[in-house]
Amino acid sequence: MNCVKISNLGKAYKQYNNKWGRLAEWLIPYSKTRHLTKWVLNDINFTVEAGEAVGIIGVNGAGKSTLLKMITGTTQPTTGTINVNGRVAAMLELGMGFHPEFTGRQNVYMSGQLLGISVDDITRLMTQIEEFAEIGSYIDQPVRVYSSGMQVRLAFSVATIIRPDLLIVDEAMSVGDIYFQQKCIERIEKFKEQGTSILFVTHDFSALHTICDRAVLLANGKCQFIGKTIEAVERYYGHLNSNKAVVKDEPQLDKKFIAIDKFINKIAMLNENNMEVNCLENGSDCSFLIELKNLEQYANPHIGFRLQNRLGQVIYETNTFCQKTAIPKDGIKKVSISFENRLAPGEYTLAMGIESGGHGDGLFDTVIALTERVISFQVIESPKINKWAGLVNINSIISVQ
Repeated sequence: MNCVKISNLGKAYKQYNNKWGRLAEWLIPYSKTRHLTKWVLNDINFTVEAGEAVGIIGVNGAGKSTLLKMITGTTQPTTGTINVNGRVAAMLELGMGFHPEFTGRQNVYMSGQLLGISVDDITRLMTQIEEFAEIGSYIDQPVRVYSSGMQVRLAFSVATIIRPDLLIVDEAMSVGDIYFQQKCIERIEKFKEQGTSILFVTHDFSALHTICDRAVLLANGKCQFIGKTIEAVERYYGHLNSNKAVVKDEPQLDKKFIAIDKFINKIAMLNENNMEVNCLENGSDCSFLIELKNLEQYANPHIGFRLQNRLGQVIYETNTFCQKTAIPKDGIKKVSISFENRLAPGEYTLAMGIESGGHGDGLFDTVIALTERVISFQVIESPKINKWAGLVNINSIISVQ
């Protein structure tokens, strides 16, 4: 059974040239049209199954928050339909509408009732709400003295004190300390196991991969992709790269970029003995050597690299411009990237992209080839190094006195 079904959804706003245009349309109903229609979202279609977690990603202004507001009913769609089954708990804004002059406890009662929780249930659950929020005596202080992190703690605690059928979270966990973020993720994962559906808007792709089964990529007002989170993130980065160019003669998302393989003659991973390998022990030196072609026609080309694990989490990303690497006058024929392999055992990919004309902290005149995965490799555990767990070995030194 679908928890959420969205069909042909669209949202448009009217833009007027001056402040009198809207009034004129109201007072003179049969006069000429005095506004332009600005479509924020158009032709959005997807479903969320019971117990499924779906992420919504996109650059700022892509329409993510507008979509969630329509799903919760705070904004009405211009076209299409939204069907939601079951109780909904949503965190769309910091503070969940808390009144700054009322105490945290008073706001808990007000926001809890707005979420459909009875006064008796709020009273019964108040101790648990306070324990999860961990704001101490501030619960009886006016919300105007709260930090944004404290507001989120209390709002999330209220919104999730009773398991909803659908939980909607819009970037709320980006505020607050890492301990509270981990606590929120643990509660969300528990809800998911119990059958709660989740819509999760975030720019934290580690959390996205941890929580979500699928992701929706919004760009230019449309669903550009719906599918596995790792593929959605790859396409997100492609869209981000296409829009970071300084010079734009045409809409970058619609531009036909050259595939990265058109510029690669050969790519190899080398171990510390300069032998070609597909598998490396962690703790050893390694490098990637790429032989390039067809770059002579571009002025000031730069090569970008992105290292990702099997979930698509970005372990490291840089480019020749940001590394202040000198580019030969006759163009780039070969490029290598070397590093000490401190990665955890597992499967990884190296992605590569090409831009030209660097500016500032990493802007480019032209995006030649979007960043694409070009090689995969395996890291295995070395018996020569001490045991550790995590994403990257920081080579810690532990002493005892």
